[in-house]
Amino acid sequence: QVQLVESGGGSVQAGGSLRLSCVASEYTDGVRYMGWFRQAPGKEREGVAAIDRDGFTNYVDSVKGRFTISRDNAKNTLSLQMNSLKPEDTAMYICAAAEGRFVSWAPLGWVPLSSTTYHYWGQGTQVTVSS
Repeated sequence: QVQLVESGGGSVQAGGSLRLSCVASEYTDGVRYMGWFRQAPGKEREGVAAIDRDGFTNYVDSVKGRFTISRDNAKNTLSLQMNSLKPEDTAMYICAAAEGRFVSWAPLGWVPLSSTTYHYWGQGTQVTVSS
């Protein structure tokens, strides 16, 4: 069982920056994908950015050029640098992980943003962007 703990959320004005971090517990050797999702009140959970063990990344169109995901496999950490934040980025940001043995069919370089691919979830950290 992989446990995920997020930190780094907060309140900023539009145009500002935040850096989110996610620390994974032990038993992470089998984790292939890690990602950030977000959920605003009344809206469905949305995949924001994801990365595999080899560094391939995928981003939702609305954050491309503004957000950067990174991963340190040795330290079991995942980060999301968020720049040029907009009010529409306001949401609970949730870290997620997917074990490779459950997605062995996935081709190299393919990085999913669908929540159904992920098996472990953190509690989330709130990001609020004011105009």
